[in-house]
Amino acid sequence: MITVDPASALAPFEQIRSQLADGIRSGELGNGHRLPSIRQLAGDLRVAAGTVAKAYALLEEEGLVETSRARGTRVRDGHAYPQAVRAAAQAFVAASVGLSLDEALGAIRAEWNSA
Repeated sequence: MITVDPASALAPFEQIRSQLADGIRSGELGNGHRLPSIRQLAGDLRVAAGTVAKAYALLEEEGLVETSRARGTRVRDGHAYPQAVRAAAQAFVAASVGLSLDEALGAIRAEWNSA
């Protein structure tokens, strides 16, 4: 479920883009999954249609989705992380209880840089 936090430092279009990108990369939104229309998602999230359109355009630039008049906006194949990566991420999250997201990402960066 996509949400927009009006108190967030991230612009609403970026919140939408990042949540959809995460869903695609996690495999939650699989190949061919049809995203809601711009108007529908804008209404559901109570944001301007242009906000959703900008998020969708950025996802299309990243190659994560494709849009056609006949088929709407759909997830492109080949962008989900491999199962082994997702399993490792789940294990890391489980082991990171008590850490904030920034702290957990900092731990990953530290190990990444030392590898």
